[in-house]
Amino acid sequence: MSKILGYIRVSTDTQDLEKQRHLLLEYAHSHKFGIDEMIEVEVSSRKDTKLRKIDMLLEKLSSGDTLLVAELSRLGRNMLEVLNLINSLTEQKIKIIFIRQPELSTTGAHGKLLLAIYSYFAETEREFISIRTKQGLEAARAQGKLLGRPPGARNKSARKLDPYNEEIQKFLHLGLSLSAVRKIVNSHLDKPVSYSAYKFFVSSNKDMQISEE
Repeated sequence: MSKILGYIRVSTDTQDLEKQRHLLLEYAHSHKFGIDEMIEVEVSSRKDTKLRKIDMLLEKLSSGDTLLVAELSRLGRNMLEVLNLINSLTEQKIKIIFIRQPELSTTGAHGKLLLAIYSYFAETEREFISIRTKQGLEAARAQGKLLGRPPGARNKSARKLDPYNEEIQKFLHLGLSLSAVRKIVNSHLDKPVSYSAYKFFVSSNKDMQISEE
């Protein structure tokens, strides 16, 4: 049996969980349906998907369910992450309703058109990131830069990633998984570096965060 879940996230003390909760409940009441479960979290969008309870949300949702959210920005730390999440949910036949932005909801007659637009922008953003990364790596190589590698690393393979420290950190902060980062950066290396070497490299740098795979 299909169910309806509400997702609420605020990032600062000045925002109020109660306001978003009231918004979702009022919408459900006016449309004559109930909300089966409410997932609430008070955490910055910069935190990973586990802390933002996105992982929990994905585990609870299944085909035919509906997700109720105040607005698009509540779902992710940046547009690419939001678009990827929307695409993933809709592929599982999960409907999304953005109460303050009904024109962006995946329900209704315009749903299929919106999905095509979301997919297009997600793919375009990934291509732009790949191009910017390639240009950044080529510029760093031309200047002979060795960027920000923490001292004391013992993994020889991981040392090959030293020139790409800045770009790897940028990708991770954009919400890409370590596997996705590895695929992009390895395409510019003479010899691919293993996933474990990437993991070692990132774990040695406290400024980097590994997104969920």
